[in-house]
Amino acid sequence: MHRQIVLALVLAAGVAVSSCGGGGSSYTAPSPSSGGSGGSNIVTITIKGVNGKLSFSPNPASVPAGQLVVFKNTDVVTHHVKLDDNSADTGDIAPGASSQPLPLGAVNMSYHCTTHPNMVGSLNTAATPDPPPCTGYCG
Repeated sequence: MHRQIVLALVLAAGVAVSSCGGGGSSYTAPSPSSGGSGGSNIVTITIKGVNGKLSFSPNPASVPAGQLVVFKNTDVVTHHVKLDDNSADTGDIAPGASSQPLPLGAVNMSYHCTTHPNMVGSLNTAATPDPPPCTGYCG
């Protein structure tokens, strides 16, 4: 008999807990992704060695404000990217490696490889970031 009472209390507690919640949906924070497509928090600029010509791709790169930029070295030599206004510096990026994500400050800026001075690129950023998409209750 004692076992049946305990079992009944456990079941009743389970029903009470499962019926709580208010009926709303929960918020799930978006996770960062890489690539450069819409909705990502990180834009990747690729460092290339094309037929012996060193370059960045895309160049110029369009980067919405509030996003981060990562430089990925697909070349066979080390590169070191620095924004021309000295606001960010990747340090050395070994072949096959990527830089740490860099925040952007200015609306438009140029950058260069300190190892290869003729290797230059530019970033064009939007003045204000797009608002995040609505998930869950958006009333």
